[in-house]
Amino acid sequence: MSTNGKPKYKVIGTRPIRHDGVDKVTGRAKYGADIRLSGLLHGIVLRSPHAHARIVRIDTSRAEALAGVRAVVTAADIPPQGDRMVELGEGAVNMRHLSANVLAHDKVLYKGHAVAAVAADNVHIAEEACKLIDVEYEVLEPVLDVLKAMLPDAPVLNDDVRTDVMGGSPAASDRPTNVARQIIFTKGDVQAGFAAADVVLEREFRTGTVHQGYIEPHNATAMWNANGKVTVWMSTQGIFTARQQTAELMRIPVADVKVVPMEIGGGFGGKISVYLPPVAAALSKKTGRPVKVIMDRSAVFEATGPTPASYIKIKLGVTRDGMITAGDAYLAYEAGAFPGSPIGPGCMCVFSCYDFPNARVEGYDVCVNKPRSNAYRAPGSTNAAFAIETVVDEVCQQLGIDPADFRLKNGAKEGVRRVDGPVYSRIGMLETVEAIKASEHYQSKLAGPNQGRGIASGYWFNIGLKSAVTATVGYDGSVTLIEGSTDIGGSRTSIAMQLAETLGITAEQVTPSVVDTDSVGYTDVTGGSRVTFATGIAAIEAARDIQRQLVIRAAELWEVDPSTVTYVDGGVSGPDGKRMTFEELAHKLPETGGPVIGNGTSGKATQAGAFGTHCVDVEVDPETGKVQVLRYTVAQDVGTAIHPSYVEGQLQGGAVQGIGWALNEEYWYDDKGSMRNATYLDYRIPTCYDVPMIDTILVEVPDPQHPYGVRGVGEVPICPPPAAIANAIAAAAGVRMKQLPMSPPRIMSAIWERDAAK
Repeated sequence: MSTNGKPKYKVIGTRPIRHDGVDKVTGRAKYGADIRLSGLLHGIVLRSPHAHARIVRIDTSRAEALAGVRAVVTAADIPPQGDRMVELGEGAVNMRHLSANVLAHDKVLYKGHAVAAVAADNVHIAEEACKLIDVEYEVLEPVLDVLKAMLPDAPVLNDDVRTDVMGGSPAASDRPTNVARQIIFTKGDVQAGFAAADVVLEREFRTGTVHQGYIEPHNATAMWNANGKVTVWMSTQGIFTARQQTAELMRIPVADVKVVPMEIGGGFGGKISVYLPPVAAALSKKTGRPVKVIMDRSAVFEATGPTPASYIKIKLGVTRDGMITAGDAYLAYEAGAFPGSPIGPGCMCVFSCYDFPNARVEGYDVCVNKPRSNAYRAPGSTNAAFAIETVVDEVCQQLGIDPADFRLKNGAKEGVRRVDGPVYSRIGMLETVEAIKASEHYQSKLAGPNQGRGIASGYWFNIGLKSAVTATVGYDGSVTLIEGSTDIGGSRTSIAMQLAETLGITAEQVTPSVVDTDSVGYTDVTGGSRVTFATGIAAIEAARDIQRQLVIRAAELWEVDPSTVTYVDGGVSGPDGKRMTFEELAHKLPETGGPVIGNGTSGKATQAGAFGTHCVDVEVDPETGKVQVLRYTVAQDVGTAIHPSYVEGQLQGGAVQGIGWALNEEYWYDDKGSMRNATYLDYRIPTCYDVPMIDTILVEVPDPQHPYGVRGVGEVPICPPPAAIANAIAAAAGVRMKQLPMSPPRIMSAIWERDAAK
């Protein structure tokens, strides 16, 4: 143990150079677009110009006749699917809907919806051929707003959707509907809780549709071999879920599909569902040649899953001395074209930073004529945090209570039951608030006029799921580690460090690799902040397996009973002072039977969740409404920081994405459902000119369910920024913003309304 009571580690907490760093900074790393195969054809997808239309007829004959075209596919080339739910790791999907999303069946449900695809000798021929495909549409009225889509007379997108009411109670109607799901959570007596409150505040909020903003577009290269085996090279957050989706959509055995992971240029939840692999596979099957399909930027925006727009209503009851008595939340999230918004996580997270004695949460998953929504860093939680944390701040303002003190009075802690049921184990919500309150930032004074400070907290429950790794000891004392978790934020190194810590060797002695689905045991998706936690546990188990085997090998060399040998401090110790280091024993492995291979899995462990509290200073220009972020500090419970630099990077990256969500980012649709800002010139993400250096405070409250106390860190930092900035704007400009993004025109409108009211 160290002097401060925390375990003393040799590798964990250090900052080794990441194992894949050289390849990435020199451009040698291979991404999805870098695949080059003999006989490669290029695919292009034809997409709908309409947001809502019935497909009357598709004629591909002119495209097929064009010289250089090798195949054309439509939905007829994808085997039909029944109603079957498949879990993707961060949400489930109905396979029939997924099939209709890959290539539209009888209707298109958003502008950009894939209708057909062409494989040709080069991209230019394929693009020309797409223009020759004749599609006759019966244009229908689109519905683009979540509340309008819930109205009884709204245009219905999917004839097979009925409202799934939580708890199995019957739906209100058996007619087709856009409301795919209703969720209700309750705790205590809400009516009595509000009656006991001295202040009751109710507010409504809107958030816009937001994209994950990954730089690398979606891609897939498929080869359908003559023996019926299919190999897919792609950038994905989950090779095994991509394999399962592709196999089931093409109606072939899972064992006949191999997915080879390429490096991934960002995902944040947006690269879990498949869009292109079945299309590339169908084209390859028709041609007998490999086919590569890459989306252009507009297709990424218009046709892949963003995070949902939402409507949220919050009612909060508080006593005069600042104790929460009750809360009521109503959340309606846009699912996009098919059911599957993160309404469940939104309902789980909305009140989770606090101890609510009485609460009710009601949520709805609603289809609209936009692309099917996908996960985006703590999916559903940012929307909810924006609403509840803004109301909390307004209550604090009315009562004259410091917002940090309010959180310390009411914050969640061990033993508190969330409104959706689970009881917290060891968590660090209060510690993050204390860290912010004690920070130099929070204690400092603002420098000038039109400036304000805001704080907000956020929560993500994190997940465990299943992982597998294999580690092989080399005769030179090195270890090769193979895993199936896509590396998005440095997880190769964080996994290698946990294996190295357990073996008592250096991180540099471990060479980690992310391999294909045929080369490693089943591993769930990289998402939900699970990889360093769950794949880390698998690596620790593999290291312990190696330890057990090395003890037996050493006992054989020393001709002693294995029970007298122990593995400690990076080597083996035996009777009479016998000792060999890991490297020394590795050199002798050929004498005792050859290689030592350790295997490890995880699947039972789950996480207690993670919390963060953010503090931000802004300046609001009263003439234009422009917001400048002046200073930003993130405090987050990270459990145990395996590689502090990568942890800090996750907190900073999530905060910057949250700042973009707060101030700039949204899909802008016209009344016909056409996205008018489907480029990075028009869809404005923050740049280095828009944000200051993000300061981080790593609060370490170890999670007891992990051997080293790891908590996932990647989701939480995107949750507090919109609310923290909204609270800072309120302090700077005297207006409460209730719609995201808080763009200059919206802020000016709020200022003008305030002035007119005066």
